[in-house]
Amino acid sequence: MLRVRSSIAKWSCNRRILGVAQLRYASSRPTSDEEENIGAARKWLDQFNPDTIPKNICEVTFSRASGPGGQNVNKTNSKATLRVPLDTLLPRIPLLLHPAIRASRFYAAKSDSLVLQADDSRKQSDNSHACFTKLNQLITEVGQPAVPGETSAEQRRRMKSLEEAQNSSRLKTKKLHSLKKSSRRGSHSDF
Repeated sequence: MLRVRSSIAKWSCNRRILGVAQLRYASSRPTSDEEENIGAARKWLDQFNPDTIPKNICEVTFSRASGPGGQNVNKTNSKATLRVPLDTLLPRIPLLLHPAIRASRFYAAKSDSLVLQADDSRKQSDNSHACFTKLNQLITEVGQPAVPGETSAEQRRRMKSLEEAQNSSRLKTKKLHSLKKSSRRGSHSDF
């Protein structure tokens, strides 16, 4: 029983230490280089559209589609598969998006590429276009959480006031604790 209590005490102590470290990390500001990267990524995402992806870095193949469609499905290669090697795609997109793209469900680790498929239409060209649209949606969806929005001046002022209030509260608590301990010491005069 003693071991269990000591391990719980260690765990709660470690948790408190981790909480303080996380709080300090969350309040730290990005460096000027990071801010420049974030600004450039924001600008790149605003200008990004399906036509900005160069077609020469992608490989589109066609194969037999599945599902209903009868003889057309059985005889034509209408399903489009778009394979984009990451070694050619990643240099064209901001660094902030790289980890999220590798974590997407379309990432194929063996070939180190993104693989997207579309067989919605009976036409190869429509399915090919749908693959590029999916690639555009993927990069846009990955970019939204990876690239933080711009902080307004009002929000900065509010955050600063909250930080100051938290700091003053911490100092007040510290002062009260100090007074309590000093009152315990008191004077030890002998009568």
